[in-house]
Formats: sequence, C-alpha cells, structure tokens
Amino acid sequence: MTVQIPESRQAANEAAEWWRGAVIYQVYPRSFADTNGDGVGDLKGVTDHLDHIASLGVDAVWLSPFFTSPMKDFGYDVADYRDVDPVFGTLADFDALIDKAHRLGLRIITDLVLAHTSDQHAWFRESRQSRTNPKADWYVWADARADGSPPSNWQSVFGGPAWTWDARRGQYYMHNFLPEQPQLNLHRPEVQDALLDVARFWLDRGVDGFRLDAINFSMHDPRLRDNPPLPPGGKRTRPFDFQDKVHNQSQPEIPDFLKRIRALTDGYGGRFTVAEVGGDHADREMQAFTVGDDRLNSAYGFLYLYAPALNDQLVRQGAEAWHGRDGQGWPSWAFSNHDAPRAVSRWAGERDPRAFAGMAMLLLMCLRGNVFIYQGEELGLPQAEVPFDRLVDPEAIANWPQTLGRDGARTPMPWSADRLHAGFSTAEPWLPVDPRHLGLAVDRQEADPGSMLHLTRRLVALRKAHPALARGEMRLIDSAPGLLAFERVLDGERLLCAFNPGEQAIDWTAPAGWRVVEAINLEAGTGNALPPMAAMVLSDTAG
Repeated sequence: MTVQIPESRQAANEAAEWWRGAVIYQVYPRSFADTNGDGVGDLKGVTDHLDHIASLGVDAVWLSPFFTSPMKDFGYDVADYRDVDPVFGTLADFDALIDKAHRLGLRIITDLVLAHTSDQHAWFRESRQSRTNPKADWYVWADARADGSPPSNWQSVFGGPAWTWDARRGQYYMHNFLPEQPQLNLHRPEVQDALLDVARFWLDRGVDGFRLDAINFSMHDPRLRDNPPLPPGGKRTRPFDFQDKVHNQSQPEIPDFLKRIRALTDGYGGRFTVAEVGGDHADREMQAFTVGDDRLNSAYGFLYLYAPALNDQLVRQGAEAWHGRDGQGWPSWAFSNHDAPRAVSRWAGERDPRAFAGMAMLLLMCLRGNVFIYQGEELGLPQAEVPFDRLVDPEAIANWPQTLGRDGARTPMPWSADRLHAGFSTAEPWLPVDPRHLGLAVDRQEADPGSMLHLTRRLVALRKAHPALARGEMRLIDSAPGLLAFERVLDGERLLCAFNPGEQAIDWTAPAGWRVVEAINLEAGTGNALPPMAAMVLSDTAG
C-alpha cells in the first residue's frame, strides 16, 4: 500500500530540510573584504559582497568565527561567545548581515567552538583562581604525576604536550590545541547548559544553523589514561601524529550532548547542524554523530581536504562509507577550506589548473550529500605562496616547513585585478595577496563568459535543476581503471556521471540513448575516449 503525503505537508518537510543536498559557501571573514582600512576583513565586508555569493546560486553561507577573541588561533579561541570582536565589527553589523542574507534567500550558518575557549574567557579566568570556585571544574584540570610530569601522555595538535602547568591552582590544565585554548569539561551538565545558552543566543538572532568545530575533541577520558602509539608508518610531523587519540577525544558520551543540541535547534524549525570531524577514526565518528533523527543533521571530515591526489578510489571510498543505508546520517563534503591547502594546487600538478578546477567543481556538484564551496574556489584560486616572515598561523610557524596549508589558503579574496591589494583593503592586508591571484580576480572573471566563475554558476544551477544530484541515491559503476563512473537516481530521474581525473585518456563511450546535460574539457571528435580532466553528466531520456 502506498501512502500519499499531502502536498502541503510534503512541501513543509522539504522546506524544513532545505539543507539536504544544499550548496554552502564558506566565508573566512578575516580574508573576505575589509571596509574600515585596517587590513583585516570584517562583517560589513561580507554584507557588501553577499550579492556575489547569492549570484552563485548557493543555499547558505557558513561564517568562520567572528566572536570576541585575542586571535591566538584567529577566532577559534573565543573569549566571549555572545559578542563580535571589534576587528570584525559589532552585533549590529551581524544583524544587518543576517537581514540582507535572508532578503537574498541565503541562510547563515555560524561556527560554534564548543570544545575549548580562550584562556581570556571569563569562565577560565574564574576557573583557574582556585580548586573550589563555582567554575573550578568547568575546565579539565588534573594533578601532576608523582615526578611532576603531566597527568597523561596526550599531545596537542599544534605540538607539545596537551597539558600546561598553572601555578595558581598547582595543577595542569588540558588543551588539545594551543595552551591559550583550555579544554572545557563537557562532562559537566552545567557546562553543556551554558553552551546551549550560547547557541540559543545566536538562534534568537536569526542564524539558520551551526558548524560545530572539532566536536570529536569535546570530551576526554576522565580516567586520563595514556593514548597508545599508532603502528609505524605514515607522515609524522608532530608528536600528536604518533598516538592513537582514543582517550583525549572520541568519547562515547559525545552523542548524548549532540542530542541536546539537536533538540534545541529542532525547536526553532528549519535549522541545520553539521559537525567537523577529523582524525584517525573520522568515518566512524561522523556516522555515530549523525545516525538516526535525534543527533546532528550532517558531518564532514577530511577525506578530500588532506588528500594529495584526486582519483576514482578516493571518491569510491567516500561513497561506499555513505551509501545511504537505513538510519545512516547525511554526509557533507568539501574539497577546500581554511584548514587545508587549496584543492587545485594539491591535485592539478603540472596540468592546466583552470581545466582541473572545472572538472573538480563538477564532481563536487555531483556528490551525494551537502557540498561546501570555499571562498575563492569559484575563481579556481591556487594555494597562495606566503613567505616565512609573513606567516601568522601558529601551526605553520611551529611545523615549518612541513605544514604551510592554512596561511596559504587564507589569503585575501581578490575582487579587482587593478585595485590596491586586489580590492580587498586600502591597507596592507594581514596576509599578502598572491600576485597569481590578480588575473583571477572577480572583476576579470565577470568579464569573461568562459571563466571559472561563470562555470561555477552554471554547475551550481545544474545541481539545483536536477534533484537526483542534490538528494538522490549514488550508485557506483564498475569501470575501466582510473575512470570514475556512477549514477544518481531519484524519483524516476537517472543521471550518469563519468570523470577522468587522471593524466591519460581512458577508453569510454557514452551509452546509446543518453542525453548529455553537461560536459567539461571535452572537444569535438574525442570519439571513444574520455580525455584527462574530462567529465560528462548524461540523462537517461528513456527513464
């Protein structure tokens, strides 16, 4: 028996799940646009350029942190969750941004950094004063071992032990990142309550959802057991890379906290939550954080973000992990963001970066899940070169020259090829503009119908025009080595997607009876081969 869902209820359900299959544009505010001439981007700069974002056809904007912060980790060290840092503007500026975005049909997603705060946060200032104050256990404190060494062998992401001695309490405090980012103790219900109040504050101001930063770091093993070593092998540039991080993150109590977040956001209707999940067990944790209907809506990991090459096996790995079985959550994907080197530089090699960027954008639009476009990705920007004396990222400086990805991915957005600092600011920017970005500036690409910018708009529109691409099933197809082929299927619509991310042509012929709806890097007369960096999307006209 088929149950017919009333059209009004079905429309309401689809509106509430606007995020399913959405295209979301990430803005790193420090580097987007500066309106007050201090060399740092601000919220007014984002507001002034929302029309550009809307012109791409995306559904939402994810804003990286703009909260009050001493900027030791550029906003991911929050000193006040309920205010805007003066370098970015004011709460009134944020309200104006929300208002304009909503008038343009764009939703706004903000970062929530729930695992740690800045050491300048009022909560930590109070916590460190004594072992008996009201917030004494709001952070993770522990006594030294008998020999004075840290309580466990845990290592921080940015290098060195995950523990710092504090003489006022005569104890160590934990930090998974910088010493200036003390770890919150989310095992305490009152800490969870305080963070939920923070989320409520921004929901009441009109935000449409949250990206939860490093959420698998949000709880620790209360027994402070040592992490075991990882088996030999793999790239290791930090002490952190030598351990299996099973005790300082990835704790089984995290999903219960996520249920509380989901219950809160569901109470506002049509809100979206997505977890950032990195690490050695990311696939397992992403699925645990999104399974069923009472945890987060989605999660994304670093499958593509840190991958040195794009190939069919990589895409198959992601598709097989998120194949859509009953109860499984909904994935999100990003090829580039503020934490990883830009994809075109990691993947194109010596090949034409514009051609590769176009193929990669089409692939992103064909993946099952939500997809993120990082600012500048619509322009095909390569990774910027930042000299050592201009580095500001604490991870890059500590691990130079091994990990340079974050500063090179965070340089200013080039708006105008001929204006000072590419139109980003009238002052020297906080990071330099790469000269190679000038020719890829927005104004140059607006004037070129064959530009990556115009192609991005076309490919986003393609995804929006075909529900099978946005929300359909993804069926992998066995094919020749190096060829990536899959179908996207939904409600009678059937699309065939074929990609050659490699460097050699692959024998392949489009099946008879299928209509080409999009083709990238294909010239007439290619015959029975799919050239390198070529891609096609075809529709089963008979279906």
